Amino acid sequence: MKNIEIKAEATSNNHIDPLEASFDLVDKIEAQESVISQLSESVDGVKSDVESVKTRLDKVASAAARPALSNPQNGGNVEGKKSLYSSAASRSFVDGYLRSGRETELKSLSIGSGADGGFAVPREIDTMIGRMLTNISPIRAIANVVQTGSAGYRKLVTTGGTPSGWASDSAPRPMTATPNFVEIAPPTGDLYANPAASQAMLDDAAFDVENWLSGEIAAEFARAEAAAFINGTGVNQPKGFLTGPTTLENDNVRAFGTLQYIPSGAAGAFAAANPQDKIVDLIHALKPAYRQGAVFVMNSATVARIRKMKTSDGAFLWQPSMAVGQPATLLGYPVIEAEDMPDVAANSLSIAFGNFNAGYLIAERSSTSILRDPYSNKPFVHFYATKRVGGQLMNSDAIKVMKFAAS
Repeated sequence: MKNIEIKAEATSNNHIDPLEASFDLVDKIEAQESVISQLSESVDGVKSDVESVKTRLDKVASAAARPALSNPQNGGNVEGKKSLYSSAASRSFVDGYLRSGRETELKSLSIGSGADGGFAVPREIDTMIGRMLTNISPIRAIANVVQTGSAGYRKLVTTGGTPSGWASDSAPRPMTATPNFVEIAPPTGDLYANPAASQAMLDDAAFDVENWLSGEIAAEFARAEAAAFINGTGVNQPKGFLTGPTTLENDNVRAFGTLQYIPSGAAGAFAAANPQDKIVDLIHALKPAYRQGAVFVMNSATVARIRKMKTSDGAFLWQPSMAVGQPATLLGYPVIEAEDMPDVAANSLSIAFGNFNAGYLIAERSSTSILRDPYSNKPFVHFYATKRVGGQLMNSDAIKVMKFAAS
């Protein structure tokens, strides 16, 4: 009897309620449906991303297929340069902002809205502008150019070099003299250009906007820079290397920042007898260390005078270039033609000779900003481009000038 009760109790404990089992089954089905719903949402998201990528790829293919503006003089694109459409940033900037005026996904340079301060051009276009500036701006091509991230730039230079001394391997090192430092802070200003194009030109797929715009900006910047780096006042613009004081004193006694000049031997002209001798004096007034990399700088009118000079045996001082793109030489040194150098006149400083990479400093903010203006001069669209540029004589020992005076 006792065994029968135990079996009945066991049977009662193992019994499964059908209603409870149904609830468990419903819970499992709902959990599976939730997983299926999540998977479905994930698939829909992937489909959306794929469609977005396909749309962007279609735009890339369309932009890449756009023909470049033909230029018969260089056999291809404007300025003979490869299209920048391989860059997504350039493509977005050109097609979105320059052509259509869309301001989405563009980084503003100003604290306020982008329309107030303009937009930073992509690195590729800014590099193209810089490359063109180097090619057509004579002083930039030979000076020391530094990129800055702020409006101001300062540099410490020593006058007279860093003091040093001699000692044996085991002797104590006595204290050297204290070097003299001078702070260089190139005066800066906002360099700007304002080229314009019609909206019809911008809508034309064959119009190579980035090459046209970079060429226009570079040409205007180069014209303004060329004048400022030579004769700039230093007020809201670079200070030109001819703007400062000059003296006959040599490097040992001359004040820092003062250029040494060599007189030509006659007021407003070269000396009547052996004029080439003064050019030799100008060369050797420069220390030997600076002659490595030194160049002559003068304008075309002065070049024309010197090209006619001959030595006593009838040989020309001037040697034309034997290779395309290389400057002609005068007594073995390259000649850079800068039209903003003064013409030969009484007391003019018409010829400079020196190592400009060591002597003149150009400090510029690394990026150019562009503001699109379709309203001021309809139907033309203006592109107001600005760049912060400064410059100053850095080492007066590295540059000498010829003064057209008797003494």
